[in-house]
Amino acid sequence: MTRIPTKPEILDWIAANPTLTSKRDISKAFGIKGAARIDLKRLLKELESEGHLEKRKKTYGDPDRLPPVSVLLVTGPDNNGDLFAKPMEWHGEGNEPSVLVITRASDPALGEGDRILARLSEVKDEKHAYEGRLIRRIGTNPQRVLGVYRVRSEGGRITPIDKGQGQEWIVVAGASNGAKDGELVEAEQAGPKGRMGLPLARIVERLGDPSAPKAVSLIAIHQHAIPDTFPDEVVAEADAHQPMGLEGRVDLRDMPLVTIDPWDARDHDDACFAEADTNPENAGGHILWVAIADVAAYVTPGSELDREARKRGNSTYFPDRVVPMLPDRLSGDLCSLHEGVPRACIAVKMILDAHGQKIAHEFVRGLMRSPASLNYEEVQDAIDGTPNERTSPLLEPVLQPLYAAYAALLEARQLRQPLELNLPERQIVLGDDGIVQSVNFKDRLDAHKLIEEFMVLANVAAAETLIAKKTPLLFRVHEEPSTDKLNALRETATAAGLTLAKGQVLKTAHLNRLLSQAAGTDDEELINITTLRSMTQAYYAPHNFGHFGLALQSYAHFTSPIRRYADLIVHRALVAAHGWGDDGLKPADIEDLEKTGTHISDTERRSMMAERDTTDRYLAAFLSERVGEEFTGRINGIAKFGMFVKLDGSGADGLVPIRSLGNEFFHFDRDAGTLVGADTGVTYQIGQRVTAKLTEAAPETGGVALELLTVEGVDVPRGSGRRSPAGRSPKRKASNHKRKSDKLGRKVKRTRS
Repeated sequence: MTRIPTKPEILDWIAANPTLTSKRDISKAFGIKGAARIDLKRLLKELESEGHLEKRKKTYGDPDRLPPVSVLLVTGPDNNGDLFAKPMEWHGEGNEPSVLVITRASDPALGEGDRILARLSEVKDEKHAYEGRLIRRIGTNPQRVLGVYRVRSEGGRITPIDKGQGQEWIVVAGASNGAKDGELVEAEQAGPKGRMGLPLARIVERLGDPSAPKAVSLIAIHQHAIPDTFPDEVVAEADAHQPMGLEGRVDLRDMPLVTIDPWDARDHDDACFAEADTNPENAGGHILWVAIADVAAYVTPGSELDREARKRGNSTYFPDRVVPMLPDRLSGDLCSLHEGVPRACIAVKMILDAHGQKIAHEFVRGLMRSPASLNYEEVQDAIDGTPNERTSPLLEPVLQPLYAAYAALLEARQLRQPLELNLPERQIVLGDDGIVQSVNFKDRLDAHKLIEEFMVLANVAAAETLIAKKTPLLFRVHEEPSTDKLNALRETATAAGLTLAKGQVLKTAHLNRLLSQAAGTDDEELINITTLRSMTQAYYAPHNFGHFGLALQSYAHFTSPIRRYADLIVHRALVAAHGWGDDGLKPADIEDLEKTGTHISDTERRSMMAERDTTDRYLAAFLSERVGEEFTGRINGIAKFGMFVKLDGSGADGLVPIRSLGNEFFHFDRDAGTLVGADTGVTYQIGQRVTAKLTEAAPETGGVALELLTVEGVDVPRGSGRRSPAGRSPKRKASNHKRKSDKLGRKVKRTRS
């Protein structure tokens, strides 16, 4: 029987999750399904009638709301000592709302006149309409350090984990925030240098055991040298910016451009709107608008913000935090397309015919006001017949036309044949304590695909416009696979009883045909992974070599300038090409395009490695309590020292050391991707289904070790060869290996359904 939460539990949830307050969100949080939702609805109505909750319909005609992240001016404490603030930016028709600032023990002291960046949640109260929690005080940017806290007789010290920071930090009495000896902590500079020239620190966050999950992403940030604090001059420059006005821009504020993002999105840099084309010469066609935050208006060439953004190259995303490319004032406020507030944008109007082919487009520099910030799930629910209070008024005028345009684009996509890999994205779900609660694979909704297809089309339009106007830019380049990688893919396909055409110019349609053959078979995952591995790494360059994976001749990144420097370059190129202002691409930018492309391609790979290492550590932590259990999986890598197995369910990669396979010599064939036992003749190769026992899971390193039990349902044989004194099997001659592997009398064969 489903447990219904109590009223206090519901109120606590809403207070802690101010952006997840719909009935659907609350149902999901407490696991309420089916008929039990009727009881939940009754409880919510009771809370509403008792005055604890206020049901607010969110239509796109309501501008009288503050964005979830806002800059506030502290007005001072009231007679009761409560601290209040008012918004620096207010566009509503009524009086500006009052905000109660909720402070924590670790927050700095705030006084009248201070400007702060705060995260807001709506409340119902006689005095104030919002509660705000401090993100940081504007104009201050104390240096921070991550390290291990050690208790000393005079107070404490922090030893940084970053090898580049040799000196310790002194923590004076009363500034330890309750930290214990040996804990990983994050601290900020609390004053001038103290004894022996060491900086004074105040601990702002306790992360506990350095090997604990909550510390994982911070360690990855420092290990990969990802800049995670902004210099003072960069923060000051960001804080000095004010919202852009209408001057020199097209007024798009009456157009219902909605943002559709993950429910936990940290920023909103793209919005879209579609409607049927009424031009009789384009019967059945669509007009599609995509608007992107105008970051170029704030981050100008040669500025401190520009230098720092280029240095970072991109934002880096972890399960528990984000390291942004731009400071909060821009990434979470002025450049984020929050609902109900005017925001500067660069928008593209695209005309599609009835079959989804783009027949015309034009760019404008505008000012928009989003009617709603929606998430993928609620949009999909609305289209599927269950709209909520937010999506119901938007369903017919906004959402249905978007899906109609998407349906047309799918027809054009089918003709274009971009690479259709089926590799679900893994999602690590953390609790408030940073411990992994579950490892899931994200659902691929039509809402996700719709936004992706719109963004691809806008990126194509940007590249085509700049090529036509002969303006330099950075292309997103994805070259076709090398001959060697294609041959390896072809061998894998042949071993699985599938075919990949040979002797012709490779197209994505050929690969899609292979993927289609594998769909629904036991080899589907293997073929998808091997196809992905055959691809080259995409990169940024000022030369247009096309995008093989998307099957596009010209492609640039335009749609995410908040988190990618490449997109900012494209925005500047559009500004210069259209003569919109003096903040466009400069000669110095053009001269450095090659270097910039190489640099940001490197920072992208750096972020990918940090994100991958963090995922590995979280998965190891998740599995650490299951050592000794048996798991099923598939061999997805072969090396001289062993093999890698991808476990079902979690998707974790575990190593089977070659020493655990028995006392025999194994011949490693790099070209064939096999390990062949010299005594038993057993052959291990990529794609085989296995059962393995988890022998080790180390959260500190992310390492997962396995012992192989069965391959394709057959028990793993243990060779009887003798070990050398050093613990390694005596090496056998290649000819001896060949005779034994040719017989394959006891070879573990792969089976197909």
